[in-house]
Amino acid sequence: MNIKRLFGPLIVVACCVCGAVQAQQPAASKPAPATAETQAPRPYLLGPGDLLEVTIDQMTSPTRRVQVDGDGYVSSLPFIEPVRAKCRTERQLQQDLTAAYKQFIKEPFVSVLVLERNSRTPVSISGAVRQNTKVPALRKLKLNELIAASGGFTEKAAGTIQILHTEPVMCPEPGQEAEALPINGTTIPLQIVRISDLLKGTVNPVIRPGDLVLVTEAEPVYITGSVVSPGSIMMRDSLTLSRALATVGGPRKEAKVSEVRIYRQIPGSINQEILKVDFGAIKKNEIPDVLLKPYDVIDVSENGISLIGVLTGIFLGPMRPAIPVPIP
Repeated sequence: MNIKRLFGPLIVVACCVCGAVQAQQPAASKPAPATAETQAPRPYLLGPGDLLEVTIDQMTSPTRRVQVDGDGYVSSLPFIEPVRAKCRTERQLQQDLTAAYKQFIKEPFVSVLVLERNSRTPVSISGAVRQNTKVPALRKLKLNELIAASGGFTEKAAGTIQILHTEPVMCPEPGQEAEALPINGTTIPLQIVRISDLLKGTVNPVIRPGDLVLVTEAEPVYITGSVVSPGSIMMRDSLTLSRALATVGGPRKEAKVSEVRIYRQIPGSINQEILKVDFGAIKKNEIPDVLLKPYDVIDVSENGISLIGVLTGIFLGPMRPAIPVPIP
């Protein structure tokens, strides 16, 4: 039997199928255009306090260590006037120094190397984080990176992060001109970020050199009486009575939910105000829920007996004045 006759039609069919499959495959997609997040990082820009090593081959002493002065200039090199270094890269400063020495040297060869980056004040982070620390701000630093460098949040973290800017932006990018203005004390350059927004990724601001970052610590609310798990909970964001009771497991079956008492400290006084709340009506949406305040004490009584009242009677009973007994 002729092998070509047997397998020839099969080969033709296979080629047609392969061609059809290739035709149905989508063309290779073009790479996405580069964005600000995918582009190369911005080169380091010099500033006051940076220590440089400047080499000029044609000089008798070719290598010198110089520091950028407080005005942002390299002013200690011989024969030339001060050259601006602030907000310039190593390469740009090298080109400027080469142009300056061309007045005295034919085809000067100049190189610049940064030995110490001292112009950016470290960022300080404290509060409800694993480790209070200072983080160098030698490049663009995001808030989530700073939190990671401090070990993350602790269980006491409240709902906000406070960012206090102590220095203006040294080398502003387009759109940052206002942030480069001197901080004159007429306004407080304070930025507040919600932790929930940071965790969602909807907010992640850039941290500036010298920023003071405080992760606020939550303040407690105390829940006692006829609830499943009496104790204290940390107050984060806006805490309502319903959420607080749900956190501790809710009231017990024998609880008197029609009269929940909230003991609240009066500011500037040793006295307390007592709020009586019908929690049953709140659950039925008959009355609005109650917003709690730090250090509130919530007492869920049982059969009309208040635990706070019982404790007060136990501890303060011996202190009550005795009834005078007449002496016969």
